Amino acid sequence: MYRDGARKSIWQEEIRRFSSDADFTQQFDVAIVGGGITGVSTALKLQQSGKKCILLEAANIGFGTTGGTTAHLNNFFDTTYTEAINDFGLDNAKLLAKAGEEAIEIIQDNIRNFSIDCDFEEKSGYLFALDEKQQKQLKDIVDGASQVGIEMKYTEQIPFPVPFKEAVIIPGQAQFHPIKYIKALCDVFLGLGGTIQEDCVCESYDEQDDMVILKTSKAEIRANHLVYATHIPPGMSILHTTNAPYRSYAIAFSLNVNDNNIPEDLGYDLMDSYHYYRIQEIDGEKLLIAGGEDHKTGHEEDTGECFSKLENYVRKYFNVDTARYSWSSQYYEPTDGFPYIGKLPASKGRVFTATGFRGNGMIFGTISSQIISDLILKGSSKYETVFSPSRIKPKAGFTEFVKENAVVAYDFIKDKLFAEKISSLTEIREGEAKVVKYEGDSYAVYKEDNGKMHLVKSTCPHALCEVRWNSAELSWDCPCHGSRFNVNGKLLTGPTVQDLPRIESESEL
Repeated sequence: MYRDGARKSIWQEEIRRFSSDADFTQQFDVAIVGGGITGVSTALKLQQSGKKCILLEAANIGFGTTGGTTAHLNNFFDTTYTEAINDFGLDNAKLLAKAGEEAIEIIQDNIRNFSIDCDFEEKSGYLFALDEKQQKQLKDIVDGASQVGIEMKYTEQIPFPVPFKEAVIIPGQAQFHPIKYIKALCDVFLGLGGTIQEDCVCESYDEQDDMVILKTSKAEIRANHLVYATHIPPGMSILHTTNAPYRSYAIAFSLNVNDNNIPEDLGYDLMDSYHYYRIQEIDGEKLLIAGGEDHKTGHEEDTGECFSKLENYVRKYFNVDTARYSWSSQYYEPTDGFPYIGKLPASKGRVFTATGFRGNGMIFGTISSQIISDLILKGSSKYETVFSPSRIKPKAGFTEFVKENAVVAYDFIKDKLFAEKISSLTEIREGEAKVVKYEGDSYAVYKEDNGKMHLVKSTCPHALCEVRWNSAELSWDCPCHGSRFNVNGKLLTGPTVQDLPRIESESEL
């Protein structure tokens, strides 16, 4: 598999390897860690500006969230403009709107300038309220959007077969194929003299006055600047207390051949968590992509049930046929609602990061490339203050900050005290996974249907929380900060940079 889960995403057929044997002896202007849309876009923009860049990826390009997105391109966000105005002021809310518009322009410019075929289509978005409570939410959303210049018009009809109370149409939205897009950007980056090194885990860095020395699984790399485009940076920083990991679920359905009412635009309800819809053509066939059922990583006992709930909800209203693809993906919720893009907190000015994108990763990943490039090339950006990773907003997000970190502390203590105690590993049934106490130690155990046992240490190396089983993706997920591992302990998702230690079970001896 070429992504961070056991289930195949709709984009996966387009993922390919970039084999580049990097010359680690040279010094680079910028080392970019992370091969998703944030890292690839940033590497290309800096290389275009004359910088000598190396793009480092622990697995393969598109392995993480970019390979698991549903690829909506919006100029409205999970953080509404009303919330942004209330928490950050009107001027900063207008900057948020400008960031969305600028990101779509960057994508369009890249597609046009480099002749990229990535299924880009301009669309209208429909936001619809299903009950009276959501109607009030919708009014607040429209009022806030009007203050920052984002057009939303009330409409009496929507192209989605879902009963609704009220709806608005939002022009100027878009969609694309994210892997086709970043794959083409990688080709351009290489053509400009950039270097890509896959299968390279970045383990630590030493920020000095004149350079950054990056320790990787391949070699030490020296660069003038370092960019962490890894969804959340590794190590421990304030960002791990101001961002919480969440998972979202998506299913791509084939459509009934006799159905002439295919909803070609983008759709979103206002449920908590909300459902979202779009069409994608794969191999000449149009598929309906539906998403939703979000929850905090490691906090759903039966993740497979999330797919069942989503499928049942979609089938209730849409005339769909077969569920061709189903997958889940991870994102980070910032406590105050705005992304964190810029200088890494406590850095001397040579290390940058981008995280906290909520469900808007394609947009914020793209605008991150502009912000970080401006900070490196010019020393400033019009967005640097409002999106600063070091910002402190006593008002915005304080309640969420307290709640999320109370949950992290509870998870840490609870899992340490209440790991399931069993006297023998033979009590694990086939197809079952558990965190167990065995002869005084704690392990994560998964037994395949054929009886083969997979046994790893259960403590996440990042902050020493205990992992939990994700039955849908066959992975061990950390509920504290979102690190994820496969059944053999191999790292899938940071912020940790270490695997779970694997223990040979008796079935392997």
